[in-house]
Amino acid sequence: MRGATSSRRSRTSLLVGTAVLVVVGTAAGSAPRPAEPDAGVVALRAALDVTATDAVVGQAAGDLADEEYLRQMEVASRSAARTEAEELRRRAAQEAARVAEEQRLADEEAARVAEEQRLAAERAAVVAAAVADPRSVGRALAAERGWGGEQFGCLDRLWTKESGWKHTADNPTSSAYGIPQALPGKKMASEGADWESNPITQIRWGLGYIDDVYGTPCSAWGHSQRVDWY
Repeated sequence: MRGATSSRRSRTSLLVGTAVLVVVGTAAGSAPRPAEPDAGVVALRAALDVTATDAVVGQAAGDLADEEYLRQMEVASRSAARTEAEELRRRAAQEAARVAEEQRLADEEAARVAEEQRLAAERAAVVAAAVADPRSVGRALAAERGWGGEQFGCLDRLWTKESGWKHTADNPTSSAYGIPQALPGKKMASEGADWESNPITQIRWGLGYIDDVYGTPCSAWGHSQRVDWY
């Protein structure tokens, strides 16, 4: 405490002395000379000014950098959002195309199945009609070969004798089968796999056999009358 009091007294004395000098000098008519700025003080002030300027510039640069960063982040975010939206649209389009293709294939398959069912129904109807009236089928198919009138008459007599126009006729003494009594019956498989149950297949095969072996139904009927078979 004593040292602090002495220090205050010294500073007070120094200030009083300085004031006396200034008063004396002024009273003497001579203006006080301004004190020369200390070089160190000048340098310090300059350094402080530069530092302050740098701080301001740095703050401004930092603010600009922050703004640019935020702008770039916003741009990047928007770009990412657009990219994601485009990817979602692309995937949605692909999925829609896949579903459409599956639907197209399903429709085609359904149409194919429906067409097969329609054809099967038509074949079944035709076969049923042939079972009910095989002579009409024989007459039509013989006419396609030019065998109408007398030739069909010979064919009718021949197959009436052989099987009575029954497509299930089975000779008990041989393996002859069907309307034309093919021997063996499986020969008619060359005309169709349904040879056992389809009169049309049997008639087609029988007409082809007569054409190949005898030329006409009347020739086949004449041979049958002579030897009791054809």
